[in-house]
Amino acid sequence: MNVNQSAPPVPPFGQNQPIYPGYHQSGYGGQPGPAAPAYGAYNGPLPGYQQTLPQGVPRAPPSSGAPPASTAPAPCGQTTYGQFGQGDIQNGPSSTAQMQRVPGSQQFGSPLAPQVNQPAVLQPYGPPPTSTQVTAQLAGMQISGAVSQAPPSSGLSYGSPTSLASASGSFPNSGPYGSYPQSQAPPLSQTQGHPGVQPPLRSAPPLASSFTPPASGGPRMPSMTGPLPPGQGFGSLPVSQPNHVSLPPAHAVPPGTQMTGPSVPPPPMHSPQQPGYQLQQNGSFGPARGPQPNYESPYPGAPTFGSQPGPPQPLPPKRLDPDAIPSPQLNELPPQQKTRHRIDPDAIPSPIQVIEDDRNNRGSEPFVTGVRGQVPPLVTTNFLVKDQGNASPRYIRCTSYNIPCTSDMAKQAQVPLAAVIKPLARLPLEEASPYVVDHGESGPLRCNRCKAYMCPLMTFIEGGRRFQCSFCSCINDVPPQYFQHLDHTGKRVDAYDRPELSLGSYEFLATVDYCKNNKFPSPPAFIFMIDVSYNAIRTGLVRLLCEELKSLLDYLPREGGAEESAIRVGFVTYNKVLHFYNVKSSLAQPQMMVVSDVADMFVPLLDGFLVNVNESRGVITSLLDQIPEMFADTRETETVFAPVIQAGMEALKAAECAGKLFLFHTSLPIAEAPGKLKNRDDRKLINTDKEKTLFQPQTGTYQTLAKDCVTQGCCVDLFLFPNQYVDVATLSVVPQLTGGSVYKYACFQVENDQERFLSDLRRDVQKVVGFDAVMRVRTSTGIRAVDFFGAFYMSNTTDVELAGLDEDKTVTVEFKHDDRLSEESGALLQCALLYTSCAGQRRLRIHNLALNCCTQLADLYRNCETDTLINYMAKFAYRGVLNSPVKTVRDTLITQCAQILACYRKNCASPSSAGQLILPECMKLLPVYLNCVLKSDVLQPGAEVTTDDRAYVRQLVSSMDVAETNVFFYPRLLPLTKSPIDNTTEPPAVRASEERLSSGDIYLLENGLNLFVWVGASVQQGVVQSLFNVSSFSQITSGLSVLPVLDNPLSKKVRSLIDSLRAQRMRYMKLIVVKQEDKLEMLFKHFLVEDKSLSGGASYVDFLCHMHKEIRQLLS
Repeated sequence: MNVNQSAPPVPPFGQNQPIYPGYHQSGYGGQPGPAAPAYGAYNGPLPGYQQTLPQGVPRAPPSSGAPPASTAPAPCGQTTYGQFGQGDIQNGPSSTAQMQRVPGSQQFGSPLAPQVNQPAVLQPYGPPPTSTQVTAQLAGMQISGAVSQAPPSSGLSYGSPTSLASASGSFPNSGPYGSYPQSQAPPLSQTQGHPGVQPPLRSAPPLASSFTPPASGGPRMPSMTGPLPPGQGFGSLPVSQPNHVSLPPAHAVPPGTQMTGPSVPPPPMHSPQQPGYQLQQNGSFGPARGPQPNYESPYPGAPTFGSQPGPPQPLPPKRLDPDAIPSPQLNELPPQQKTRHRIDPDAIPSPIQVIEDDRNNRGSEPFVTGVRGQVPPLVTTNFLVKDQGNASPRYIRCTSYNIPCTSDMAKQAQVPLAAVIKPLARLPLEEASPYVVDHGESGPLRCNRCKAYMCPLMTFIEGGRRFQCSFCSCINDVPPQYFQHLDHTGKRVDAYDRPELSLGSYEFLATVDYCKNNKFPSPPAFIFMIDVSYNAIRTGLVRLLCEELKSLLDYLPREGGAEESAIRVGFVTYNKVLHFYNVKSSLAQPQMMVVSDVADMFVPLLDGFLVNVNESRGVITSLLDQIPEMFADTRETETVFAPVIQAGMEALKAAECAGKLFLFHTSLPIAEAPGKLKNRDDRKLINTDKEKTLFQPQTGTYQTLAKDCVTQGCCVDLFLFPNQYVDVATLSVVPQLTGGSVYKYACFQVENDQERFLSDLRRDVQKVVGFDAVMRVRTSTGIRAVDFFGAFYMSNTTDVELAGLDEDKTVTVEFKHDDRLSEESGALLQCALLYTSCAGQRRLRIHNLALNCCTQLADLYRNCETDTLINYMAKFAYRGVLNSPVKTVRDTLITQCAQILACYRKNCASPSSAGQLILPECMKLLPVYLNCVLKSDVLQPGAEVTTDDRAYVRQLVSSMDVAETNVFFYPRLLPLTKSPIDNTTEPPAVRASEERLSSGDIYLLENGLNLFVWVGASVQQGVVQSLFNVSSFSQITSGLSVLPVLDNPLSKKVRSLIDSLRAQRMRYMKLIVVKQEDKLEMLFKHFLVEDKSLSGGASYVDFLCHMHKEIRQLLS
């Protein structure tokens, strides 16, 4: 390719956007896009400015757009003009349009439309317009399988655009993937030629997004007019179509230097109300456009301009092109780097940009669940849900909402078909909790054959006397007491009065047939089991815990409007032996009973062990006062563990109720007793075939014990306070299999860790829990649930058994085909959870979801959700390390990702040169997120990561929901000092890379478990004083875990932001203040996941190159 030839500048905006789910977008199937008006400067025309298109250029097909998220909103009150009416090209600075120009050398090969000459039409504020991004279709769009080519458009003359040297310098030979020869660097191109970013295309055609250099959401630079920042040239990228020409050689222009743009006809004069477009924060020119949510159902108002729209076709893809990516001049590189091509990090897809776009496009409208197969907004977007027959995405999220009709197609695509289900998820206050339906003694209505529960998906026939099951097609009689007539559409006339006929999620009261031994359950119990060995006493843990329990017992979970909780409580302390306490309300003082025969555990008392808090309050308070004093002088360092769980389970069994054990434990249980463990920590096993043993329990005792606990409905929550190795892999087996949680506070110190521990304990005790639960997922004919991930036990292949299930826990289910699916009927899921509420009521919670089915791979790739895909892949990998070497697990993930993207490239993207990396629009973040999973501590530990840390994270991730894995693998980095102090909204995030840090600013980083405040060395003195109450940077205490409470706007703003972030997460995030160039900074940099990691993990750019190489190998 001739790099000295100058390229005609192609429009900076030509990006395809999401469409309304189900709304027809004719531009993708029926016709080519239009040429844009024949002026080219970056400023819009005057209001009413009229202009005739060149002869023979067809009009714009309607398509909906979505803004680059980081753009500034149009000034308030500014009029929006649409030159060709709604649905066409729009000119002028408008909040909903971007200006476009046509590439110089294009031929049209599609039906022509008549010449258009229309006055400007005022575009009313209201539903987002479906403005098409013109060049999106022109630049190599695939239409009905052929690439459309355009004739030269008249009236545009271009000079040579100037290209800038890349700002970010050359990258080191990084990661396990080594350096990248020039011929292989994945070209990053966006055939649409949009230097900005694309919003996640959710229901739109499977945009193969291609990128321009400053593409896909680089760091969001401050808006400015004037010169482009370094590394951002004007031209679009060379791709394999004839209308792309290579860029001229890069000229190094110092940042801030004035630069001459392409020579173009002078822009029309603009009035003060219509300022020229500024450079937007994502590096592109043009006005910010308003939100454009995606819909999908025929949109009556969309003009089709005389040609029949064909089926939606795959769009021009996201391409990474080495020849088009700004790179340093050869003579600026050190000798060994001259042969390598440098990829500008701003030219690759940005998670920040995608998240921001989705918030702008989909955060304002409620997500209505009435339409089958809709892809919900991202988990990072705040949105309200209106249940109209499908379960809210807060309860169920899928990897794809349009699943292949055949198993062959599914195998070809390699996209895992999975659902992440969170049955008891907590809803925002604005959304109603599921309605409880009571059918009396007859119980809920079910299908006779497959036992699916009545739901909105069932079809009533024969005047309402029978119904056909939509899961197995069996025809069932409707019981007389449930009969109701049908209306003229075949729907029951009482459909909207019955939650089970109109909502996606609801509850049934269960009858006695759904209870153990055919009798209703007693209310559950909580047993607090406290380690009183030397370590626990010395650190002050026992005193702190006993003090907290006095007040915490007033906040046990309760049903609805109940005045007090029905949950009973009991207390045990232990070291080498166990101490049970009788706290019966009639006693003046608590009584202690010691069981020293830990090999044959029994409960020495029944009456007085489990009590009502209010009745026995005096005795309980007395006990909690005495425990720290009783053991104050202990010298006992050894502890037991399995007998403690055994004792709690036996106590629940004797009381004939389910419940939860809260265990507070400090050390490896080495005392002689069942479940005794030895220290087997061995870092030499890392990266060997025996590494998997570090994740496996060292004895089978705990699996057997866990199975007995599940049978009894005894859930275990474990709070660990280790000073050294405690074998988390073994100790966490019982919590993991019983649906419990593990909390770990290494080297616990009351002054530093008290707030974190007490906050976690309060939330753990107060949260909603379902006890003694069984969950089953039913599917319609054609697919079935084959694999399950999470914290539970399974004694057969279909029932997920949970001694306890709380509002934070998810169960991830994978589906496989066992027959052909049909596009008409789609695929249906029904999750039924049978559980005992905290008041002892037996209930069934039902969630229903209908998905679309497709015969075209393009439809599958258009409706995937990357965040859910990553959640599934991480859980799959983290379970894999139990049985396979870590390297094998890593390779499996990389191969699967390469196969997914290669299949898209081969079957859905328009033809292009092998030198381009093409990513589907809604999977453009798959490589960056997957790289974060591969670099995580479980799969690639650094030297400072302990074996216990890895086992802890492994079990934690196994039941995380999609929002938690999203921020855990790709942490949020928020600049605290860039936005005005009086701006109370959350500051916009920046990419997780050291390049984005400025030494004059302060940043906050969070990943759901950790919270860092990073302070740059040259932060202004006033800022340091306002936040830390010291006069200079050097006086800030590194490792500080709490910010001083100061009465100034900055201090209040930062502390309030930290509080709001903590409230969003399921665990309390401990704060650590890190100073630039300080030793703690290494820990902070571990979370800058786009950079190369110390443990050898690749940087994002290098991993993208490696991914591209893998895809090319698969395709060749």
